[in-house]
Amino acid sequence: MISLKTGLKQMTGGAAAALGVALAALGSAPAAADDTRYDNRVAVFSALDKVTATIKTLEVAIGETVQFGALKVTPRVCYSRPPTEPPKTTSFVEVDEVQLDGNEKRIFTGWMFAQSPGLNAVEHPVFDVWLTDCQKPRNSIAQQQPGPPTVEGQAPDAGAVDPGDDNPAETQRRRVRR
Repeated sequence: MISLKTGLKQMTGGAAAALGVALAALGSAPAAADDTRYDNRVAVFSALDKVTATIKTLEVAIGETVQFGALKVTPRVCYSRPPTEPPKTTSFVEVDEVQLDGNEKRIFTGWMFAQSPGLNAVEHPVFDVWLTDCQKPRNSIAQQQPGPPTVEGQAPDAGAVDPGDDNPAETQRRRVRR
């Protein structure tokens, strides 16, 4: 059996250099996938009223509370991963039930997983609530194209279209505060 050192000595200079570069690239490659996650500002739930068979989508800001029937749903965090990673959407949620006497009783506290809604489900005889998505990442930057220069004190022309733009309908719009 030939050792790596002997094999490299027998190769031509260019082939040995190419092999060395390839081995160096393999050595610097990460061993595991990047565990990047997005911290989102909105958690999206689906809620089912079993009596009326009504399904409603609830978009709840983190830290806010929304009521569905007798349940109050409060997401504390909502994490998702970039589209290049395997999906993993999780949220830490607190669910309270408003009882007939007006008191609130905590019926669920824990993590919900969008890919496995039955894993940690809200157990209630009348209502089901499960996580479906997270929206509005906090730690991502929207890519914006710089617009044409405007004259100071004059609002940009809303109907102006970049002549190099193939599809003006897909051009990103910005709101201007006045």
